[in-house]
Amino acid sequence: MATTATLKSMLRSGPMVIAPGAYDCLTARLVEQAGFPAVYMTGAGTSVSHGLPDYGLLTMTEMVANAGRMAATVGVPLISDADTGYGNELNVYRTVQSFERAGVSAIHIEDQVFPKRCGHLDGKELVSREDYAAKIRAAAAARRTADFLIIARTDARGVAGFDEAVARCNMALEAGADMAFFEAPQSVEEVAAVPRVVKGPCLFNNVLSGKTPAIPHLEIERMGYRLAIVPGMLMSSIIGLCDKLLAELKATGLTPATFSGGGPSVTFARVGAADWDQRRTAFRDAGPPKTGRDAAE
Repeated sequence: MATTATLKSMLRSGPMVIAPGAYDCLTARLVEQAGFPAVYMTGAGTSVSHGLPDYGLLTMTEMVANAGRMAATVGVPLISDADTGYGNELNVYRTVQSFERAGVSAIHIEDQVFPKRCGHLDGKELVSREDYAAKIRAAAAARRTADFLIIARTDARGVAGFDEAVARCNMALEAGADMAFFEAPQSVEEVAAVPRVVKGPCLFNNVLSGKTPAIPHLEIERMGYRLAIVPGMLMSSIIGLCDKLLAELKATGLTPATFSGGGPSVTFARVGAADWDQRRTAFRDAGPPKTGRDAAE
């Protein structure tokens, strides 16, 4: 798809791509309307939107369905969490095909056992290097076009140390991954070191209150990263805002003022109401369909 080629081109040259995290079609639209060049479908946010923690509880089908809806809603590339690929290399092969058919431009696959845990939690377990390399080779082989990007994520830092995480990143790149995702470096020094020792493009995961220190994106770009995702910002903020508004409603009995600046028409405008209003009458005034000689003329 055009957006897939666009993402690959942006990552090869130009400024670092920043992709805020979204978990449904509304938040994906808001990211696009804010002017960001790409959207990231957060697996944690998708899990939470299903009423579940990020413990690998959603199936591949559920994740692809959400990603497909989001990709169809926006005109910029969608990068998606694909967890562990949902099994061994056979499952990974099908996972890649499913996300690619859904219109997604890139996915990341990690080296945790399944079911996995959020990368910024303790208690993670890893698959062997051999099993992970097989998954990445299967992912690279399964895609229909080389423009669809395979991002190899390793969670080894918190389990086996910095050097093992670097080794797994480089192994995955050699196996056919397009980009490395070193999850949860634990200091500014480690964040800076990753692009120097990993032999390929790198992704930075900006997780609020996670294991990685907060670093401005301009500094991240200077360190050599090509892509930064911000998974939890909207999700966490929406939870906090909902708690605040609900508490005010309960305490006062009055509907609190919202931050949208208007009622239903303003809300619907953010999701394409003008286009649908035009379609409401577009097919009424064209006259009867032409047939026979009229159609030929």
